[in-house]
Amino acid sequence: MEPLAPSPGPFESAVALRDALRRGEVIAVEAAEYYLGRISERADLGAFIAVTADEALLEARAADVSLHAKRTAGADEGAAGSTRQPLLGVPIAHKDIVDVAGAKTSFGTAIRPPQLAAADHPVVAGLRAAGTISLGKTQVPEFGLNCYSENLIAPPARNPHDLERTPGGSSGGSAAAVAAGVLPVAPGTDGGGSIRIPALACGLIGLKPGLGAVPGDVTNGYEDVFGAPILTVSGPLARTPLDAAILMDAMVAEAARGSYELAVLRSDDVRGLTVAASTSSPFAPALDITVSADALRAFEEAAARLQALGHGVDQADFVYDPEYFDFFSEGWIASLSLIDLTPDQVELLAPITREMRERALSRSLPQHKESAARLRGFGREARELWGRTDIVLTPGLAMAPPRIGEFSSLPGSEDYKRQCQLTPFTSMVNVAGLPAIAVPITVDSTGLPVGVQLIGRQGSEAQLLALAEQLTAF
Repeated sequence: MEPLAPSPGPFESAVALRDALRRGEVIAVEAAEYYLGRISERADLGAFIAVTADEALLEARAADVSLHAKRTAGADEGAAGSTRQPLLGVPIAHKDIVDVAGAKTSFGTAIRPPQLAAADHPVVAGLRAAGTISLGKTQVPEFGLNCYSENLIAPPARNPHDLERTPGGSSGGSAAAVAAGVLPVAPGTDGGGSIRIPALACGLIGLKPGLGAVPGDVTNGYEDVFGAPILTVSGPLARTPLDAAILMDAMVAEAARGSYELAVLRSDDVRGLTVAASTSSPFAPALDITVSADALRAFEEAAARLQALGHGVDQADFVYDPEYFDFFSEGWIASLSLIDLTPDQVELLAPITREMRERALSRSLPQHKESAARLRGFGREARELWGRTDIVLTPGLAMAPPRIGEFSSLPGSEDYKRQCQLTPFTSMVNVAGLPAIAVPITVDSTGLPVGVQLIGRQGSEAQLLALAEQLTAF
């Protein structure tokens, strides 16, 4: 297996590439070709479902024309706060559960052939307008439901640190690509941990913004058809906090651009925060939640670093609604009841998806609405509980990422329980609609990365990126 190491020169980081493109030290076509070559070299990762090389090179040529024009005009595109096309010419890729105009979307399912997208998803459109170039679609679990990236239509995504293990999910293909230097940076989506889980599994920075921080996430409102809070938001996966910051800057409204990069560059200014360190999980009343020694060691190390950095860290034993597992689970699968399938299509679903859909269909509309109301109530309680401190620190994954097939080979209900036991601290943040960030801290005895999660108050995404910079630079 190829060792994980920084790429050379302008490809060392997303920031280095962005700046080299602005200065003309590398052209967008060269960048696209470099990363297309990396995708081919690391096909063993199973990171991509489809590669759109021809389209990417066309866009890169157009980006080079624009970059040349900006340099000729003397535009100050090198400034950290530049807001017009801040990532012009930078290659990325999108999860195969979001539409990219002109590319096919599979949703990771075999129930129907991949469909050609007529228009970009709003977040994709925003990133295209910011100048990014999509190289293709990355591997996901069916409908993005699971915390591992395996499906029935393509090889599983694999963890660059151990090819026998999953890179997590549902943004697993994107995370594997970024961790292996196949992409400089990538957007992900997070409905129950789907950015933070693969970030933790692959040793990346993974920022889950608060609901509404990325405008494209809430074009249809802040609640679903049953009245539950929208759980899924879009955010960056990156090797460094600064790389994550520049992608976040490209994902938000233009008026806010530059603020995240600036926050990381000025991370030393963040001092004296109150931090509640907690190993409490709302899944604990229903499941046996055991946090591994490696995960606890990373958690304790992060707390010690925060204390040494001048933040006040106290232990907190949060008490959550003991029925959370039940109403979260019902809310998590409710949307599957809206998918109209023929009997033949049902047989093409992954076993866990089929079981979840049957369970969702067995519930009445009033029952779905009741679960939605419970989720809204939990979100209010969590925001109030965590709002008594600046930051909540939790462990990351409760154990090492599973081996490929370890969960998917289990009966559906057991598979789902094991996923919850692996990720006991992530879904609660989605329900609360708050920002959180995954930060690598250490490695276990086999070299697998181990990290932690920081949860912030509404609007604290920049602060979380600054804290991630402090923790990783310690």
